[in-house]
Amino acid sequence: MKQVVLVLNVGSSSIKYQLLELDPSAAESRDSGTRLATGLVDRIGGGGTGTLTHKRPGTDPYEITDTFADHEHALAAVLAAFRDAGPALDTIRLTAVGHRVVHGGTEFTQATVLDEAVLGKIRDLIPLAPLHNPANITGIEGAGRAFPGVPQVAVFDTAFHQTLPAAAHTYAVPEQWRERYAVRRYGFHGTSHEYVSRRAAAVLGRSAAETNVIVLHLGNGASVSAIEGGRSVETSMGLTPLEGLVMGTRSGDIDPAIPAYLERVARLDAAAVDEALNRESGLLGLAGSNDLRDVKKQADGGDPAARLAIDVYCHRIRKYVGAYYAVLGRVDAVVFTAGVGENDPLTRERSLAGLERLGIAVDRERNESGDRDERFISPDGAEVAVLVVPTDEELEIARQTLAVVG
Repeated sequence: MKQVVLVLNVGSSSIKYQLLELDPSAAESRDSGTRLATGLVDRIGGGGTGTLTHKRPGTDPYEITDTFADHEHALAAVLAAFRDAGPALDTIRLTAVGHRVVHGGTEFTQATVLDEAVLGKIRDLIPLAPLHNPANITGIEGAGRAFPGVPQVAVFDTAFHQTLPAAAHTYAVPEQWRERYAVRRYGFHGTSHEYVSRRAAAVLGRSAAETNVIVLHLGNGASVSAIEGGRSVETSMGLTPLEGLVMGTRSGDIDPAIPAYLERVARLDAAAVDEALNRESGLLGLAGSNDLRDVKKQADGGDPAARLAIDVYCHRIRKYVGAYYAVLGRVDAVVFTAGVGENDPLTRERSLAGLERLGIAVDRERNESGDRDERFISPDGAEVAVLVVPTDEELEIARQTLAVVG
């Protein structure tokens, strides 16, 4: 019997949502979910005009513009879009509502049915995700009011990485920081890494339990994970999503002494440095744009700053691939996913260039193919497969939601 799940991904300034009909008996199949509707509300709380775009298969998009003052206003607009453009939620028997929650700390290691106690613990974790967890809570509370009696489930970005061994998640910092303030590596993009690593094993014709993969989730936010036998054993993001790869506006790895240095020489306080590293760095800081497509156009036009940005971006990826190869010892596949990973052949090629001695190589013709499905882009007989696997975080959230509500 097919079941219907509403997935809400409430971000700091946006709401993404999908209404999915799933066949639980085919949970591992890519075709186990049918999208009945998808949508996005942007520019929430910014004071300007935002847009709600609601899509149903086979129909023209339904779109409204409004000043979405806060997430409650935006969520009310989402529910109105279902009422006005369909499918009407009051005519559908929802099995559950699945919520993306960014930070679950060490408390949550899997998807969890929401109640007041769980919601209280998510509130307690707000200091670790001050922009995201409050918005997630607003979505949970709003959905609870809109769908009384329907189970609500939290699916945590950090949960998949709770299998990191102590050697991987522990920072070499004072004990008080670690014990009292919970300073450690948590990792993010967990639902994407979990879904993609499992699909990669299927493409290889293996079970996840016998497969070692390096997953590169490359979008405006970017992270890499080493996944051994279906378990995350190393990941690039840390206490926050700032650490690791170069991203659209985030710096990724830097010398930890830079903030103190800038305080001495530029009189920048911690808040100013934090803002700059998260919102003014990365590709934006190097080339003036956080969109790699624009940076590539600038580089093609001869802009040296853009060329350097691409070099730095790909160099950081290649460095992590080599490091995570060492962590795993045996690698069955390197897997690209998310907006850049799925759509940019140049980044894929340049990020793995020079790793042939490790058995990693890219076939140029396959890499530049316009195919958008799961696929090999490595040569036949390569020791380490190179794959492109489109991510589907909403489907993963829906599946995990159904798994915990039975």
